[in-house]
Amino acid sequence: MTRLSNAFGRLFDALAVAAALMLLAMVVLVTADIVLRNLTRSGFAWANEVSEYALYGMTLLTAPWLLRRGQHVRIDLVLSMVPARFAWLMEAAGDIVGFVVCVVMVRYGFHMAADSFRIGSITIKNLVFPEWWLLAPLPIAFALLAVEFVFRFGRLWRGPTGRRIEATSVA
Repeated sequence: MTRLSNAFGRLFDALAVAAALMLLAMVVLVTADIVLRNLTRSGFAWANEVSEYALYGMTLLTAPWLLRRGQHVRIDLVLSMVPARFAWLMEAAGDIVGFVVCVVMVRYGFHMAADSFRIGSITIKNLVFPEWWLLAPLPIAFALLAVEFVFRFGRLWRGPTGRRIEATSVA
């Protein structure tokens, strides 16, 4: 199980690097668009739209990586105020609920993408392409999050009964 967890950790690291490269490309694109608009009065009409899609993509790519590092959104203050055993139980409950929510999102995300593909929905803005291209990454990202919740629960179960290290960042 540890080897599998480490392999997923490397995958999550690679996805985070891809998100960072996507951010770099977005910065270059927006900068070039601004320079061109100021110098030539024309830029890339699609630059804002691509930036929107890039933000969405970066969010999906980095979510499992952030969860693994404990840098996702959480309420540290509560966990640092309750007794260690209760904090451990809250962590376990959070991992279980997170897993269930992710599985539900995988199911609905898959059905949304499949339905979009089946009926041939398209996204029409400056760029025109099949809508399912935007929807397909959603169930994949939530499947990766669900896997990480399983690993988190396993690490919590095997570790000491107390707060996770990331639960004490406000203390």
